[in-house]
Amino acid sequence: MTDTEKNRLEIIQRGAEAIRNQNMMSDTFASVVLEDIGACQHVVRTILGRDDIEIISVKSQYRLLNITSKDTILDAFAQDSTGRLINIEIQRRDTVDHARRIRYYGSMIDKSILDKGAYYDELPDVYIIYISETDIWGAGKTVYPVKKILGETGISYDDGNHVIFVNAAIDDGSDTAKLMKYFETADPEDMTQGPLSERVHYLKREKGGHDEMCKVAEDLYNQGKEQGIEQGVEQGKLENAKEMAISLHESGVTEDLIAKAANVSVDLVRKWLGLSMA
Repeated sequence: MTDTEKNRLEIIQRGAEAIRNQNMMSDTFASVVLEDIGACQHVVRTILGRDDIEIISVKSQYRLLNITSKDTILDAFAQDSTGRLINIEIQRRDTVDHARRIRYYGSMIDKSILDKGAYYDELPDVYIIYISETDIWGAGKTVYPVKKILGETGISYDDGNHVIFVNAAIDDGSDTAKLMKYFETADPEDMTQGPLSERVHYLKREKGGHDEMCKVAEDLYNQGKEQGIEQGVEQGKLENAKEMAISLHESGVTEDLIAKAANVSVDLVRKWLGLSMA
């Protein structure tokens, strides 16, 4: 085995352990957990307060391509037995415009599912569940369902697009608040969240889960290579390398692993991350 291959395997192994140690507020770990239908269904049922929802498919880190504008990657994109589409997003940063981000995500979902020539009434209902660490609206609620009405008439305006903000900062004693506390710990020994707990335990404690985490870490590593983090540094294209370093860090990859993948110093990686936070 060459030194390059040994280095690659070390990065993947250490990356897998880093992801396994994350909680559900990491979109990387959450995406792996929620691609399990049972775990995703438990989260959706708890937040929407509906035990009749039957999830039939889930795609994690699902990319919606757009030739002329920004692509969108959905953390978890599910469909239920009635045709409803459900997007679960995990957001840790407070530096984004949350409302406009959701607006863009909703438009991309609609664009991806409505075929040319189809009628608008063929658009299914879309639910966007937006989970944050902090109470981004500052009103002391765990859950903020967005309600649309026509002016002062009180008449409901239903366009089939439903947005629910959920946060882990406010504990109102509800089942959703308990779920959010579990999101913050992702304790593999805590089995209070049914299928979600079973999935987390599998990923963090069982060999099959470790193998799955290695595959995720390998995909992240290859993604970095494909998008030019190493080649970008070699060619002096530091801006491209910096953007990929930031993306990998937000996905849970540690600074030293990023530095090894990019063949640069940890100090330079930290400088990039510091610039991004500033």
